[in-house]
Amino acid sequence: MTKDECFYLGKIVSKYSFKGELLIKLDTDEPESYLTTESILVELNRKLIPFFIEESSLHKSSLLRVQLEDVNSEEDADELVGLSVFLPLKQLPQLAEDQFYYHEIIGFTAFDEKFGEIGKITGVNDTTPQALFEIEHKNGKEILIPVNDSLIQKIDKSNQSFYFQTPEGLIEMYLE
Repeated sequence: MTKDECFYLGKIVSKYSFKGELLIKLDTDEPESYLTTESILVELNRKLIPFFIEESSLHKSSLLRVQLEDVNSEEDADELVGLSVFLPLKQLPQLAEDQFYYHEIIGFTAFDEKFGEIGKITGVNDTTPQALFEIEHKNGKEILIPVNDSLIQKIDKSNQSFYFQTPEGLIEMYLE
């Protein structure tokens, strides 16, 4: 399985006990939905290695405390601390029609209430303090729109269309 077929679940941040238990900082708003996960994929030397979960529980609400099969000591756990954890895309929880995962809107056509079609969504930059939709305008310029519920008018997943209501001057700033 490749990383393209997976989503980032979180990072192993520390050991929890001398028995090899680990704490995973989950990158999700709903950590409880991963309590019944049977296995995880850990990125080790640029490869995804499967590990089966023997036990798991939430720790301080956003950390998943896990006991992995064949990780039975502090030494075993030390080798995994700091590594990223992934799950197959098919394990993503289903969202409501007005919700979306960043990866699933890539390629959607973006529309603005005032400008009509403004381009294709090419990505979402979530490395900045405010996540930004990256949209390639038909003239080749990039338009950045903050990921903010108040700016999203409608999402039409079946037609791969995303509708914005942007503030005055935002789109113009990129097209000048």
